[in-house]
Amino acid sequence: MKNYGKYCLALVAVLSLGAWPKAEAAGTKERPNIIYLMSDDQSSYTLGCYGNPDVQTPHIDRLAEEGIAFDNHYVTTAICMASRATAMTGMYEYKHGTNFSHGEMLTSIWAKSYPMLLREAGYRTAFAGKFGFDLREAPHSPKLELPASDFDRWGGGPGQTTYVTAKNKSMAAYAKEYPHSTLSYGAFGRDFIHESAKSGQPFSLSISFKAPHKPATPDPQFDHVYAGKTFTKPANYGREHGEHFSKQSKQDRQYERFHSWNYSDKYDEVMAIYHQQIYAIDVAVGMIREALEEAGVADNTVIIYTSDNGFFCGSHGYGSKVLPYEESTRVPLIIYDPRHPNSGKGLRSEALTANIDFAPTMLSLAGLPVPSNMDGKNLMELYDDPEAELHESIALINVWGQAPTHALAVVTKDMKYVHWAYADEGFEVTEELYHLDKDPLELTDLSGNPEYKSALQNMRKRYDQQLSGWKKEAVDYNNYQPYGTIFDREVPWSKKVSLYDAKGIERARKATEEASKYDGVLREEKD
Repeated sequence: MKNYGKYCLALVAVLSLGAWPKAEAAGTKERPNIIYLMSDDQSSYTLGCYGNPDVQTPHIDRLAEEGIAFDNHYVTTAICMASRATAMTGMYEYKHGTNFSHGEMLTSIWAKSYPMLLREAGYRTAFAGKFGFDLREAPHSPKLELPASDFDRWGGGPGQTTYVTAKNKSMAAYAKEYPHSTLSYGAFGRDFIHESAKSGQPFSLSISFKAPHKPATPDPQFDHVYAGKTFTKPANYGREHGEHFSKQSKQDRQYERFHSWNYSDKYDEVMAIYHQQIYAIDVAVGMIREALEEAGVADNTVIIYTSDNGFFCGSHGYGSKVLPYEESTRVPLIIYDPRHPNSGKGLRSEALTANIDFAPTMLSLAGLPVPSNMDGKNLMELYDDPEAELHESIALINVWGQAPTHALAVVTKDMKYVHWAYADEGFEVTEELYHLDKDPLELTDLSGNPEYKSALQNMRKRYDQQLSGWKKEAVDYNNYQPYGTIFDREVPWSKKVSLYDAKGIERARKATEEASKYDGVLREEKD
């Protein structure tokens, strides 16, 4: 097992499914309710059940003790819009075609998402929190309203939403009692659970917390929890542990935010606020579990808890997310199925899993077929047998932000290979290789180590296989098809540069100049 005493995996999705009029057709008398809980930007440093002794997360820890925790769970794109679309659809980003700077999800794809398929199958559905993406009928048609009518109860909001409950239109009724949005979502879940229990209809509840996303705005009633606390820094904290990372990875905001977000000089203060936001999520999880007990449906409700992506929090001298390194892409996942004989055993699985697996898992729990377009698999197979495996490899994608940081990576249980394709002025094609089983903190790039020549060749083959899927199945809109060539290891830069927008290349060049100046000033100050 990787060093999860040093990591605290991110927030976990909660699922609870129930089958109502179509239960007989699905071959079971009673399908479970499903609760899917997702935090926003929750890093691997944040949960006691993932080995962090500095934090207080009793309700989430209890969920892991009663269910199963996954130690090698990844988001296939480490930024909220694409990650949320992936969780909803069970597909890689290049197949659902949804991300910032690329475009919105088409209604034809949304129609095959887990909330739509569960409702069609007789589930009472609800969504609250940050929805994360918009819809269009066609690539260049007008944006549509958020799909509130596609749920039986709606507490969702556009964009990033806000921590001020009163400013979230669909949640305004909770503002007086819960002025901070985190607990308002717990109250929303509580009420929906009680309503659904009375209806006798199975339900699917999806809650997407804004916390702990920036701007850091903790609920003041929890100010005392981490007041004055000193937090243990991870062993890969600081710029000295990121010098071996590619030049490309240092060309966007992830690099400068080590300083501008004060990980470099106010670490304890920043992390106290960050963990306080997650503490409130834990309280909300407790509210939801208490409601399940009160409503008499706890024994037939499956809960999934996860995060849309991780967060660097100063590891390697980076802030934010997006890049295909561990702190950004590997997040916590916990599932609790009270009906299962393996529950209550504190199980853990080291199997490779990803956010493409959520939709197939929920559909399988409901007794529904998994559409062939989905890339993920049923996580409950690992609940049956924690020693089993689901995937040999997973693709990690970034096609957002400055062009140099665009990358495709492939990860297995033991290894990670990252390909940086950008090779404009001052750059060259770069690849990195990490032996995660021995080096989970990614401290040593082994791509030039002759002892790992065979491993490198093997990971290149896996990379090429993942890229082949991109070339065959990428949507023909929102600028995804060019990356089938951009990420091709055999195509020279001279044949790729024309695939980039000229303005994008110019922005990247200016960003590189600014990054160099910024880092130079900081080095002088440090010296």
